[in-house]
Amino acid sequence: QVQLVESGGGSVEPGGSLRLSCTASGSIVAIPVMAWYRQTPGKQRELFASARSGSTNYADSVKGRFTISRDNAKNTVYLQMNNLKPEDTAVYYCYAPIQTRILGPVTSYWGQGTQVTVSS
Repeated sequence: QVQLVESGGGSVEPGGSLRLSCTASGSIVAIPVMAWYRQTPGKQRELFASARSGSTNYADSVKGRFTISRDNAKNTVYLQMNNLKPEDTAVYYCYAPIQTRILGPVTSYWGQGTQVTVSS
């Protein structure tokens, strides 16, 4: 069974930094994309950073402040968040479509979510 387990998060003052990580475990053949979403109460989950082989993409709201990176050998994705703002406060989720069998389908998996709070 595949799991995505997140770590990191917490509370920080505006301008501070945090680092999140998310590791996939289980029977894994390939992970084409690893991404980060975030969600605030009453709003839809928002995709803001993704990483596939050789490329990364960011939403304008985090560009220049957040950096997504992957360690494919460890099936892990990281999110370095710098210059955090109060509007970054949210529950952060990692996401990955994962292939668990050769020539098999890709199934979507989510991490458990971790709270990030930016407040003075």
